[in-house]
Amino acid sequence: MAAARALVAAIAAFLLAVSARASKYSREANEGLADAKRREAGEFRVVRLNQVWEKAQRLHLSAVKLAELHSDLKIQEKDELSWKKLKAEGLDEDGEKEAKLRRNLNVIMTKYGMNGKKDSHLTDTNYIKDGTESDTLDDPRLEKLWSKAKTSGKFSDEELDKLWREFKHHKEKIREYNILLETVSRTEDIHKNVINPSEENLVKEEVLHNKHRELKDKLRSINQGFERLRKVSHQGYDATSEFEEPRVIDLWDMAKSANFTEKELESFREELKHFEAKIEKHHHYQKQLEISHEKLKHIEGTGDKEHLNRNREKYAMLEEKTKELGYKVKKHLQDLSSRISQGLQHNEL
Repeated sequence: MAAARALVAAIAAFLLAVSARASKYSREANEGLADAKRREAGEFRVVRLNQVWEKAQRLHLSAVKLAELHSDLKIQEKDELSWKKLKAEGLDEDGEKEAKLRRNLNVIMTKYGMNGKKDSHLTDTNYIKDGTESDTLDDPRLEKLWSKAKTSGKFSDEELDKLWREFKHHKEKIREYNILLETVSRTEDIHKNVINPSEENLVKEEVLHNKHRELKDKLRSINQGFERLRKVSHQGYDATSEFEEPRVIDLWDMAKSANFTEKELESFREELKHFEAKIEKHHHYQKQLEISHEKLKHIEGTGDKEHLNRNREKYAMLEEKTKELGYKVKKHLQDLSSRISQGLQHNEL
């Protein structure tokens, strides 16, 4: 009798194990099918963004750069889908929003070296190895300021790292301004070649006016940023400085110049603190992704399949998390910048 009960128990355990294994395989099969369907349908819901993403896969971009590009394209996708709804409702008659979308995509293409031009900005794409000795600032004024700051003795190693991030951020702002300026210049050249004035040309004038406003905002930010770098380089960091992340410092400086009430400014300050924490979390995952990518490349050469599969899973998880956080950071930055821009425009009225 005892033997019969033991046999029944053994069979039950065996069936349970088989069922669990089948469930696992079924789940893995479903997940694999879902991934395959997503790949077949495309990473994005806009055809030309899928084309950009597929092109990027063939470039020698680092894991972090690729994740950043994905976040930029997700923002572009959100804006393009919103614009399609507006267009269907007849709310973009002057074509201003459509022109801005084309301009933004051109900025993205140029930023990641997909515009057919060789860009020295992309030669060092490793997030971790990106140090002060292996990069240049491409601007004599910035190089001079940085050289003075390094030898002044006013900064600790940690503060120098922080200052270098500010210099690199300023370099990127100048680069994005130049990309936008080139886009506007091309548009104006085309516009000047049109001889007969018409209603359509008046629309183009309005689009150009809005582009010039965007250029003006960017130039204002560059000038404010340079003055800040000049002051910090000569005087050192203020012990009461509220923010450390360059993008947040920029936003705060511009917010103080906008038409905000004291209460609105205080609320904005608190939101910037949350935004800075979000950026720091994103930086953490970027670093982890780069480490995971380097480790994965090393393991691929060992032939250890089990170890390789585990690390591929970890890498995929870090990649998705980095993309997700990158999108959230860029969307939040877009929203904050838009609010400040509205406040600055109100000042000019």
